[in-house]
Amino acid sequence: MEYEKKIKSIFKDSNIAFTQQEIDGIDYADFGLNNITEEGLNLIVYINNDRYCAKEMALLAGQTCPEHRHPRRGKNLEIEGKEETFRVRQGQVYLYVEGEKNVEKISARLPEKNKEWYTAIHEIVLNAGEQYTISPNTRHWFQAGEEGAIISEFSSPSDDSSDIFTNPNIKR
Repeated sequence: MEYEKKIKSIFKDSNIAFTQQEIDGIDYADFGLNNITEEGLNLIVYINNDRYCAKEMALLAGQTCPEHRHPRRGKNLEIEGKEETFRVRQGQVYLYVEGEKNVEKISARLPEKNKEWYTAIHEIVLNAGEQYTISPNTRHWFQAGEEGAIISEFSSPSDDSSDIFTNPNIKR
């Protein structure tokens, strides 16, 4: 319960207006790893329909959303994977996407327990007010800086069950 209080406080202190229903409905995603303070994500979903999705994500300092991708989906893979734009509202975020390594040493601290499952190494550092769009089916992961972070996500429809995580032990 202490964890949930911290997350609610991050959202409430952000100067973003939330309804009580949104605060009460926060999705605390631990990805089945039972290590939520290190590898986890906390979400308020405003809308997710067959056309678009909008949500807020809060991360504690150093908290990491594990590496994953959003592949084509549907019975015959007729639906394009999710394209998403992350806009940092508060704090700093280290975003890693597949591609050529562009820094000598990454800024993020890999989660010790599962570090072998983080393979995307192209670093993008996002500060408050900055954004980046991730193309469908692109491996990516992200971590909050030392003050934690709030990220707005605007995307095509979100379908957690079709996401593919690099770590085969993750359950969503």
